[in-house]
Amino acid sequence: MLKAVRDVIKATLNYFGIFGRGRLNQEQVRKVKKYSPYFRQLKLKHQKKFIWRVSQFITAKKFVYRGMEEVTEEMKVVVAALSVQITFGLPRIYLSHFKKILIYPDNYYSTINNQYHKGEVNPRFGIIVLSWKNLVEGIANESDGVNLGIHELAHAIHLENRISNHEYGFIDSKLWKKYYDLAEYEMFKIKEGDTSLFRSAAAIDHHEFFAVLLENFFERPKALKAYSPNLYRKTTLLLKQDPLKILMK
Repeated sequence: MLKAVRDVIKATLNYFGIFGRGRLNQEQVRKVKKYSPYFRQLKLKHQKKFIWRVSQFITAKKFVYRGMEEVTEEMKVVVAALSVQITFGLPRIYLSHFKKILIYPDNYYSTINNQYHKGEVNPRFGIIVLSWKNLVEGIANESDGVNLGIHELAHAIHLENRISNHEYGFIDSKLWKKYYDLAEYEMFKIKEGDTSLFRSAAAIDHHEFFAVLLENFFERPKALKAYSPNLYRKTTLLLKQDPLKILMK
């Protein structure tokens, strides 16, 4: 009972920006600059806000390693920066349901479906799982529309919006319905074999489409807007940010 009360208090303080006094040191800030092209494009005042949010994300999560000696500060910063990038236009969203970040050095074997994975999100246990090798490779190529970190964190955001907690419903439901109809059309095109900007995995279901969409939204915004101005516009409204405006600054 006491633990439950403490958790509620912690979540409430975190929501209002009171909890988490951690600050990034200079080396951590350098790593954010190194690994986040998004951060490098921000104005100074927005960079300060970004850094603060990264520190809060790291403070709020438990990072766990498998198959390696430790989770480095570099790993923590990279994951946190990607999460903050996606949610930067939204209120303070730290994916509070997902309390644990599990990192493997490479592809890992899942006993749930007996397959090798690069990453996954498990809402039942509140875990986000990532392969460090694939995570770094996704960041290294900034314009191919394939980014494991953005992909898996998009899954987490999609789920967090629907989970009953203090972060519930941060995406406008009316906007989501309009977006959903556009997504349905794009998924239909892919299944029919029509030309599409999105890879075939996007047609699996709406969770996968949203994840692939955000990969392209952040890595290939010009191409996405040219391909579907309406879908691009709806995504900027959902996330309350426009990567192209950031790039033009």
